[in-house]
Amino acid sequence: MHEMDEEPDGNFVKIVFQFYSELFEQDMVETLWATIIDVENGVYKLDNIPFYVPLLASEDVVYAEFDENENCLIYRKTLEDSGNSTIHVVMLDENVDINTICDEFFDMECLYEGVNESYFAMEVPKTVNYVAIKARLDQLETQGTIGYSESCLSELHFEQLA
Repeated sequence: MHEMDEEPDGNFVKIVFQFYSELFEQDMVETLWATIIDVENGVYKLDNIPFYVPLLASEDVVYAEFDENENCLIYRKTLEDSGNSTIHVVMLDENVDINTICDEFFDMECLYEGVNESYFAMEVPKTVNYVAIKARLDQLETQGTIGYSESCLSELHFEQLA
């Protein structure tokens, strides 16, 4: 797989994201890696693709505070959107290998991180035109191969569809 899941070192921290998931209808927690931009002011840049957190993408700049009770950094707000988009994809056709779908989008310059054999999170970089990606996602969804959600569609990618 062409994933982004190597464990970072040195200038990296983990940030905890607490949110309510409409999909799962429950409060959830996800931890993401981030690079330190300004530790004194709590500024960090996300380093991996959110699996579940909505409205965030890799390379977004966020503000996080250290929580004494939780003993970790807690996300408070997004300071700057990266321009990347996050798409969450669930496999619906068990006869289709998830790696085939992931590799197809990788060939279209998208990165991904797999959760399991039926779900992955995909990054559409800001440098990639979203029109062809969206067309292929729609085609696969119409065929019943996948279901997907545009968890974080950047303004740039949104405008490309207009």
